[in-house]
Amino acid sequence: MDGDRTISLTDVAVSRRGAMAVGGAALGSTFALSIQPVSAQTMITTPTDGLTAGPVKVKTKDGKEMDAYRAMPVSGTGFGTILVVQEIFGVHAHIADMCRRFAKAGYYAIAPELYFRQGDAKGYTEIPKLIAEIVAKVPDEQVMGDLDACVAFAKGEGKADTAKLGVTGFCWGGRITWLYAAHNPGLKAGVAWYGRVVGDSTPLTPKHPVDLAKDLKAPVLGLYGGADTGIPNDTVDKMRAALKDGSAAAKKSEIVTYPDTPHAFNADYRPSFRKEPAEDGWKRALAWFKANGVT
Repeated sequence: MDGDRTISLTDVAVSRRGAMAVGGAALGSTFALSIQPVSAQTMITTPTDGLTAGPVKVKTKDGKEMDAYRAMPVSGTGFGTILVVQEIFGVHAHIADMCRRFAKAGYYAIAPELYFRQGDAKGYTEIPKLIAEIVAKVPDEQVMGDLDACVAFAKGEGKADTAKLGVTGFCWGGRITWLYAAHNPGLKAGVAWYGRVVGDSTPLTPKHPVDLAKDLKAPVLGLYGGADTGIPNDTVDKMRAALKDGSAAAKKSEIVTYPDTPHAFNADYRPSFRKEPAEDGWKRALAWFKANGVT
């Protein structure tokens, strides 16, 4: 994708007992057990040279300490700020690498462990159990508050310019990206990668992106796969229609659908990875943030 990222050419999938083991590892250094084995053939690793990168502790509004992975250029200040929102698997190695990719592009990027009150997603071996025992118990309101706490943390470090604020997320985090764009009036732009846009209203998830188009406070770029079996094309079309009738920021939003492309096409550690849509999406994301005042 660019000179700062490399693709491993090894033919052997990474063992869950090897470098990707979860127990005792630093945040962002491992992959979740439920997504093993990891595909080492296409996995992209962004080095930390020229960066300040690693785990940090973020104080939340209720006084708790939340783990997060943060990356930024080693020198300079006033960096545009990107909130990076996890997949359902928590802040594993791919999400940390996304932070480093944004840092290489000149941003301050931070990915909070948004399930920390409910449990550690990376220790689960079965996705249905992970969803039932952790993901389904995470309130949207809690997530919005924890993302706000990350903005405050970034501002407090003195390196980021949180007036130039963006958010991006993947799968579960793609949905959260749309929600945060309706939540924070200080947000400049969002990029939602294959995030669900419709769903049932529950006490923990009372509204979904299609319900919030009228409330968007920042334009969002949506990146979707035309062959995504979990997010049908007709639901994405409903979101497009809602944006046309939404707020001014909604009307500025765009949705790109890549034909014959599955869910999680940017997840280079999984068989779903598709190089061309992933590269195009990355270029579009950077251009979107630049065009909307995050740079």
